[in-house]
Amino acid sequence: MAASASVEGADIVALGEHVDYWDELGWKDRFSSASLTDRQRVYSRAFNTDSIYTPQLVVDGRAELVGSDGDAARRAIRRALEVPHGRVRLELEPSGGDVALAISTSSLPRPGRGDRDDIVVAITEDRLTTDVRRGENHGRTLAHAAVVRSLATVGEAAASDGAASLSVRRLPIAADWNRDNLKVVAFVQESRSRHIVAAVSRPVPGARR
Repeated sequence: MAASASVEGADIVALGEHVDYWDELGWKDRFSSASLTDRQRVYSRAFNTDSIYTPQLVVDGRAELVGSDGDAARRAIRRALEVPHGRVRLELEPSGGDVALAISTSSLPRPGRGDRDDIVVAITEDRLTTDVRRGENHGRTLAHAAVVRSLATVGEAAASDGAASLSVRRLPIAADWNRDNLKVVAFVQESRSRHIVAAVSRPVPGARR
């Protein structure tokens, strides 16, 4: 869905967040992260679900569903298009082997009482595969999309007008990441409600396109 215009009018910004609670069942996912598992638990509390599971798809921080249900995903994306969003602008420059970035936000919907707008930056990598040698997927080659390589909250937008302007001097790029397949994603997420109110994605500068 991220690679095709499968929902008219939607620019799908994908984050493939690999959790680590399957790592003891025969094979370890080299992309898994305890912090991403914690992020899924935060979503579980926001959605008031009894447990965490895979594959799960969260759309716009507003809906959660089984990730293999394409029809339900498209319906959730169409509903998200009807909700007001603001704007986030992302400018990237090479900084040695890493990336420097400038982020600005505007016209964000006012967060609910007691909430705030966090500015989050992620690096994702496409065209990754895993040859599974053990466990229930033994012998299969899994293809991955938009694998989250790093994710961090870098600032906060003003509650009054949704405006913010900040710079990150150095966003590390690991040597074993394929620069041609990397994107930087910046999004604004309400801390308590978990709603995504603005998002943008850009290729890492210096990649061969």
